[in-house]
Parts: sequence; structure tokens; C-alpha cells
Amino acid sequence: MNRRGRLREALTAYGMLLPSLVVFGVFFFYALYRLVYLGLHQQNRTGTAERFVGFSQFTEVLGGAEFRSGLWISMQYVLWTVPAGLVLGVLLAVAAHRRLRGIRFFQTVFASTVATSVAVASVIFFVMLNPIVGYIGTVPFIDLADPASAIRGVALSSVWQNLGLTFIIVLAGLQAIPEELVEAATVDGYGPVRRFFTVTLPLLSPTMLFLVVVLTVFALQAFAQIDILTQGGPAGSTETLVFKIFRLGQEPVNVGRGAVMAIGLFFVTLVVALGQFSLLNRRVHYGDR
Repeated sequence: MNRRGRLREALTAYGMLLPSLVVFGVFFFYALYRLVYLGLHQQNRTGTAERFVGFSQFTEVLGGAEFRSGLWISMQYVLWTVPAGLVLGVLLAVAAHRRLRGIRFFQTVFASTVATSVAVASVIFFVMLNPIVGYIGTVPFIDLADPASAIRGVALSSVWQNLGLTFIIVLAGLQAIPEELVEAATVDGYGPVRRFFTVTLPLLSPTMLFLVVVLTVFALQAFAQIDILTQGGPAGSTETLVFKIFRLGQEPVNVGRGAVMAIGLFFVTLVVALGQFSLLNRRVHYGDR
């Protein structure tokens, strides 16, 4: 290919990438720049003036008790939602991965929550679990009015709302596993449980890695569930980092502090995701290896 042909191909490629680059630049790089700018400045009470404070606001906020408290609650939320969502999604997908009459109906039911918005799921659980007007009210280990267990009630709504997504992705992974491998394990005398842990689960490991990272990011970014179910209470026991950022952003004098927390959350999410990739990728089995 001559030089003019290569140049034409390069221009075509960049032209196709340009819309994505513009969107990415506006909604990521510019937004990140604005967060850094706001973090370096302190606003007055009316939001009409600002004062440059440098990185002192970063050290004050990121090293403060409020950030550590929000981070700890966010990590609790991750621990309550990600393992439960994975286990339930895998169990439902394995149960629905059968050649039975009418199984499509159950697959549709199990996947139906993927069409439910976070707000709708939160309202449903608010109607059920509200300690005053809820149909169910409090249940063992879940009480939205108890600081020790309110986070579990909020996590329950997230697990249910994300269950459809987990089910669909795991079911797709199961359907991609060659039947010859399962049949060979059956001929070798492997029972259903042993066959699942020695054949099925290793081949599902790329799917599981993807779901662990995605569900963790979802949990760290959770906001609507908390706002609808508890509004950060009781006694601040469900104030995750995202909710604290939202609360600080409502006051002009604290906009800079909220921006610093947002940057801190970004790097926490980045470190957690990279850590998951580096640790779990060693146990991932790819079919071409």
C-alpha cells in the first residue's frame, strides 16, 4: 500500500474515532479537570467567590475522619452486595441452564430485574422494609431504622436489582461451554457438584472476573438506593462516599471538599479494579491457553 493509501486509512480511522474522543474528553477529562480545579479552591458561602488553597484541602479531606467513614461504609456495601449477587446469579443460571419444557419462562422471570431501574427497585423495597409503613417491616438482621443493620437493607435492594444482569451474563457463559467437556466429565464419573467445580466454574472464570469488577464499581457508585431508602441514616450509618459527595455539593462552601472526595473515590475505584484484575486474573482460565 502506498503512502497516500495509508494516510487515507489513518484519516478514516481517526474520523470514526473522533465522536468517541470528543464525548470521552468532555465527560471525563474536562470533568476530571474541573474536580481538580474545585479541589484546589475554596468557595465562599454564597458560591460567588473562591480562594486558592492548593493541596491543603486534599490532605485535609482525604486524611479526615469523614472520608475514612464514607470509605468504610462503601466497602461494607461492596461486601454485602458483590458476593451475594454473584452466588445467587450463578445458582439461578445453573438452575435455568436445562433443556426442559417451559424453561424459557423461568429464564425470563430470572432476568426480568435487569429491566427494573434503581429507583423502582428502591421504592419496592422501601414499601416492603420501611419500619413504620412497610408491608414486611423489619426482618432478622435487616432494619432500616437500626444503624447496625440499615446497610444490609439497602444492599438487599441492590442485590435484587442487579440479579437479572448477573443471571444473563452467567447464563451466556454457561451456554458457551462446549457440551463435549461436560459429557466427558460425566463419562469419567464426575457427579454434578464435582463437575461444576472442576469443569464449569473454571471455564466461567473470565465471566466471573468481569462480574466481580462490574458489580464492585456499581456498589461503589450506589446513590439512589441510599437516598430513597435511608437518606444516609440512621445516624449516618449508610452515608457512602457518593452520598457524602452529594451532600457536600449542596452547600457552596463545601463544593471543593466534595470535589476532593470525588477524586478520592475515583482513585479508590481505580485501585480496587486494578487489584481485582491482578489478583483474580491469575486464576482465570481462558479456552485458548
